Amino acid sequence: MLGGMQAQALQVVDLIVESILLIKDETGLTVPPRLQADTALFGIEGFLDSMALVTLVIALEQGIAEKFGVSVQLADAHALSQEHSPYSTIYALAEYALLRMQTD
Repeated sequence: MLGGMQAQALQVVDLIVESILLIKDETGLTVPPRLQADTALFGIEGFLDSMALVTLVIALEQGIAEKFGVSVQLADAHALSQEHSPYSTIYALAEYALLRMQTD
């Protein structure tokens, strides 16, 4: 089962990267030259401002619904109350999305 979770995590990471690139194309967002799992998204080292983060979260929610057939909510009180922000890196967001896919 762990292998399946890792594969799904990689699919979500890919979905996040695809979403970022779409936002870049649509809004002119400046992104790092390489987007990897450890790329900082939001916060001191991140490249997203609050509006770009909201746009990414909405795009990711829609992408998860289309790709996995699961409706998730990634921006809520639960996300904001986490000790470590689920928006800090691409992988942190992917892990949080997987958690929500299992619990929503």
